[in-house]
Amino acid sequence: MSCNPLLLNFSLFLTRQAISPLTNLGPLPRITLVIATGNPGKFNEIAELLHGLGVLLLPLDRVGPIEVPPESGDSFQENARRKAEAVAQASGQLALADDSGLEVDALGGQPGIRSARFGGPQATDADRNRLVLEMLRGIPPERRTARFRCVVAIADPRGSIRLAEGICEGRIALAPRGTRGFGYDPIFEIPSLGKTFAEVQPEVKNRLSHRAKAMAAARVILQGILEGRA
Repeated sequence: MSCNPLLLNFSLFLTRQAISPLTNLGPLPRITLVIATGNPGKFNEIAELLHGLGVLLLPLDRVGPIEVPPESGDSFQENARRKAEAVAQASGQLALADDSGLEVDALGGQPGIRSARFGGPQATDADRNRLVLEMLRGIPPERRTARFRCVVAIADPRGSIRLAEGICEGRIALAPRGTRGFGYDPIFEIPSLGKTFAEVQPEVKNRLSHRAKAMAAARVILQGILEGRA
């Protein structure tokens, strides 16, 4: 008894409605971009800011164990550059990294590049906020000017690196306010709104923040790469 292979046309078993989603998937992403962060909250924020660009975004844990250099440079630019370059070389993909922090004028620009480590390695966000407020005790509102600064680096495995920067001006509140956001958001006030970043809706923060401005510039760079102009 012979057994002939049975060739099935599976489209006969699918309705037109079932076939349509399979044949209208839209354009596939033309480039892959690894986001050099292990922080899910930061990855999601960056993904939202780059939404609609047509780029496949991958978190670090999707491309294997990659050692990201510590933020030990002398500037935000150096830290972002080193992280993006290391991830691009290790993954063989385009990589994006950022470094950001809070600069308080009355504190000589502190905490600056030490923003994430201000107060020591065991300090929490709340601890760091308390420390800044304590250092500013007695300083009037007009002298509590500050800014968030973010630098984004985009690196490819061949060694090319492009930088983008965003700045958000504000001042340090007299006390923490609000429950949204993270980091120094509860004490960073936008004077035009009279609210801290922790008090505003996420869509408002994503329009005004330092990271939003830096990512807007990064979108232009990535669009140029997609179009072969960069």
